[in-house]
Amino acid sequence: MAASGYPTWEEFTTTSFAARHEWPLLAPETPSFMARDIAREPKDLEGADVVIIGAPYVAASGGYYAGVPMEDWIAAPKRVRQQSARYPSGYIQDFDLDVFEHLRMVDYGDADIPESVMHDQTPENVLAAQAAVETRVNDALRAGAVPVVIGQNSPCGSFAIAKPCSEHVDGPVGCVSLDTHWDASKLDYLTGDPRIAGSSSWKHKMYEFLDNMHPRHLVEIGERGMLEDKDIVRRYLREGARFISAWELRTSLGIAGLVGELDRAWDGTKGVYVHFDMDCIGGSGPAPGDILGELAEPMGMTDYETIRIAHEIGLRGLTGMSFICIPPGSAVIYRVIVYIVMYLAAGLALRKLGKGA
Repeated sequence: MAASGYPTWEEFTTTSFAARHEWPLLAPETPSFMARDIAREPKDLEGADVVIIGAPYVAASGGYYAGVPMEDWIAAPKRVRQQSARYPSGYIQDFDLDVFEHLRMVDYGDADIPESVMHDQTPENVLAAQAAVETRVNDALRAGAVPVVIGQNSPCGSFAIAKPCSEHVDGPVGCVSLDTHWDASKLDYLTGDPRIAGSSSWKHKMYEFLDNMHPRHLVEIGERGMLEDKDIVRRYLREGARFISAWELRTSLGIAGLVGELDRAWDGTKGVYVHFDMDCIGGSGPAPGDILGELAEPMGMTDYETIRIAHEIGLRGLTGMSFICIPPGSAVIYRVIVYIVMYLAAGLALRKLGKGA
C-alpha cells in the first residue's frame, strides 16, 4: 500500500476487479479511461461523442496544496483511470443501458503541461500550462465532442475549459458549478497577476474575460459556512445567479427541487459549461473529509447528489465539463469520479435516444 493509503499498481492489478480485465495503456500504470480507445492526435477524435482529457496540475508552492502533498493531488487523472479499469463495460444497470452502444468515448491522454510549472509557478509558466489544456479541449470541441477534463487546480481544471467552450459557442453560455468556495476573488492569490484565473479567482476571471458568459446564467451549488466575502456573494445574487446552498438543498429544496433549478443554465443560452469542484462533498462523501486538508467543510454534498446532478446535466446536453479538487488518496473517491462521468454519459446516450430531460 502506498504511503497515502492508495494501493500500489501491483496490488491494484492483482487483487482488485481490474485483475479480471485488459485495457490499453496511456503510460506505465495508466490505463485508458474505461478501456476506451486512445486518441494520440486530433484526427483520432473523429466521430467521438465524449473525450477524456487529463490535466495534472497543482497550484502549489513548497510541495503542498491545502496541507496535502502535491503528489497525491496530481495523481488524480491517473488514479481515476485506474479505478475505471475495474469495470468490464459501459453497462449501467440502473438504466439497463450500455452507454458504449450509443456513444463513442475516447481517451485523449493528458495535456502537455510543462513540468517546470510544478516547481516554478510564474505567471508565464501558469499561462503555458493553461494553454496546453486549452489545446486539447479545442481539439475535442472541433471534433464535435464533449471534452471532460479531469484536473485538480485552476486555471488548468476550470478556466482552461470554460474559455474554449465560450469561444466555441455562438451565443450566451450558461454554467453549472458545484463547489464549496465561490472562487470569485478579483486576483489570484498565488501569483498576484491579473491575467491568471487561479484557484480563488477563476470564476471572477471567467466573467471578466468571456463576453458571452454572465452570472444570470449561473447555477451555483453547494457552498456553505462562513468562508466567503458577503459582498462577492451578494453581487452574484444581484446579477441574477441562482445560488443553491447546501443548507437550501437539505432543508427546503431537496435533490428533486435542485434538478428543476438546473434549467436556469439552459434557459436563453446556446451552450453550457459544467464544473465540478469535488471539495463540494466535504466529509459527506464515501471517504473522510480530512483527506481534503484545509478544503474540507461540514455539511457537504453526497456522492449520490453529485452523480445525480451529472446525469441530469447529460440529459440536457452540455458543451464541456471539468473537475478540480478531487479528494486525494481514496480509491472509492476516484470511483465516484468514474460514476459521475459515466452517469453523465448515460444522460447523453438517453438524450441521443430521444429520452432527454
